[in-house]
Amino acid sequence: MLSWEQLIKDCSDCNRCNLGRTRSNIVIERGSRNAPLMFVGEGPGEQEDLQGKPFVGPAGKLLDLLLDALMFKKDEYYIANIVKCRPPGNRVPLDEEAEKCLPFLRNQVLLVKPQIIVCLGSTAMKYIIDRDARITKIRGQWIERKGFWIMPTFHPAALLRDESKKVLMWEDIKKVKNKLESLCQNRKI
Repeated sequence: MLSWEQLIKDCSDCNRCNLGRTRSNIVIERGSRNAPLMFVGEGPGEQEDLQGKPFVGPAGKLLDLLLDALMFKKDEYYIANIVKCRPPGNRVPLDEEAEKCLPFLRNQVLLVKPQIIVCLGSTAMKYIIDRDARITKIRGQWIERKGFWIMPTFHPAALLRDESKKVLMWEDIKKVKNKLESLCQNRKI
């Protein structure tokens, strides 16, 4: 396991795939490194690439509104992505690109030690849960694996395209809030 400093250096120096050649910034993290909850998205978009932080564009603003509405504290969550560099035109990362970047995400999970991981969208779900799973079939369901509680849900960008998904994602993230509160209560006893 790499230290935070080495992880950031290795990500910054990375040219394992072609994405490193076209990025403006490496996009590694946002949030608390001691959080019990980790959100994992697909990869950086235009605003993320410019600012060097995940989920700061329109989808990120929607995620922030949701987290604020459900009264998540800033120190309760950490946000990362499957890939750390923006795919051209915001396309879905290729398998090769995701595979080259997954060791960085695994290292982040080891360092943060979250109790809950939320897969934001089908790409995160594919690489964390099951390559053949369908987000519309398993979203909102808890999966316990390797000591983590994992919840797949829609990517906030999907809500910007289809408002009918807002209620479903609200329900999913409410389940996450309830599970987080339950786990934290059990830890204090």
